[in-house]
Amino acid sequence: MKFLFDLFPIILFFATYKIYGIYSATAVAIVATFAQIGWVWLRHRKVDNMLWVSLAIIIVFGGATLILQDETFIKWKPTVLYWLFAVILFLAHSFFGKNLIRAMMKDQIKLPEPVWVRLNISWSVFFGAMGALNLYVAYNYSTDTWVNFKLFGFMGLMFVFIILQALLLGKYMEKNDNQKI
Repeated sequence: MKFLFDLFPIILFFATYKIYGIYSATAVAIVATFAQIGWVWLRHRKVDNMLWVSLAIIIVFGGATLILQDETFIKWKPTVLYWLFAVILFLAHSFFGKNLIRAMMKDQIKLPEPVWVRLNISWSVFFGAMGALNLYVAYNYSTDTWVNFKLFGFMGLMFVFIILQALLLGKYMEKNDNQKI
């Protein structure tokens, strides 16, 4: 359910684009992200930092798209978000000794330190590649193709990446009785 909730603005962006075009879709994405934060705040009285970052980026790039009537800005939004994630993961580990992937997942899985480091690096590289791929699609294909790729391509790539990560991490997961699976 959380997965669908996280996709709420993207799904609304996609549906609105198909009916009304890029500028209406951009406005809907901005409003949907505000609504998403409002809902999270009402339910939990706390909003994750990543959601605030996403809101800031959609306001800046979506706002520029609407004000300047130039779809280039909204096409840059996923790249900026992905590259920001990549840089944060890299810098947190490299300069501050914080492995943010471990911080998010430590309660779900126990891993040796070198594996946590590789996992953090792999996510950082993945986000960097996703940002670059977004720009490639945005500048080499139609807006319609980019919008389709934004929803289905990125979701598919994320799904495949997570499955591959799970398969690679499977040998480190333990059963409740501390026997390896």
